[in-house]
Amino acid sequence: MRLAVIAGPPSAGKTAVVRQAIRTLQDRYRIAYLKIDVVRAFEDEELAAEFGIPARKIYSGDLCPDHAGVMVMRDAIDWAGEEGADLLLVESAGLCLRCSPYTTQGLGIVVLSAISGTNTPLKMAAMLALADIAVVTRIDLVSQAEKEVFREKIRETNPALEIVETNALQGTGMRYLLRAIEDFPAITDPDAIMLRGAPPLGVCTICIGKTDIGWQHHFGVIRRLEDADYLYRGD
Repeated sequence: MRLAVIAGPPSAGKTAVVRQAIRTLQDRYRIAYLKIDVVRAFEDEELAAEFGIPARKIYSGDLCPDHAGVMVMRDAIDWAGEEGADLLLVESAGLCLRCSPYTTQGLGIVVLSAISGTNTPLKMAAMLALADIAVVTRIDLVSQAEKEVFREKIRETNPALEIVETNALQGTGMRYLLRAIEDFPAITDPDAIMLRGAPPLGVCTICIGKTDIGWQHHFGVIRRLEDADYLYRGD
């Protein structure tokens, strides 16, 4: 079974990309789909009804959705295998820009909207830096100059990243992405799958429930207003 993890900021067009992939590949692959979101999600129901594929969702709730995805990934692979799938598509809400949902033995796909601003790629951090492919959607809504600037900002973050530009609703420009999914090696050892990269190692006191405002009341990883240019990156 092949594994592809699709991440990106809200409303970037992740589900539109997934829908095009399923529509094109369903004749050659038995596809399973997992949606990871925070509070509510309906994509699993929509895709199951449209394509008749096995689909599930999980809510991360108090967890970062990327962290929840790492926790349930092994279960998801087992579930997809029980469904007879040979391609598992995992769509993460991707709201935490410190982290990356991508794993070893899986294709990492980040989806960005061309209308989100030319500096958006510089804000994606690990979600972009650790991906294999960047899919830029809504390219029909920006000028050629804006597309070129957006592309250069992606390369500034990850020079080796493959870039696919598409109007995902119509599926234009998706051929390379679909070929990359098909060419990516299948999972060889589910027990050896690891998270790509090291997540941040600091847990702040806010995360464990302390509600006082002001850095003076907290410890561990803190931030003061005069620390605006300081970026904590863990070890």
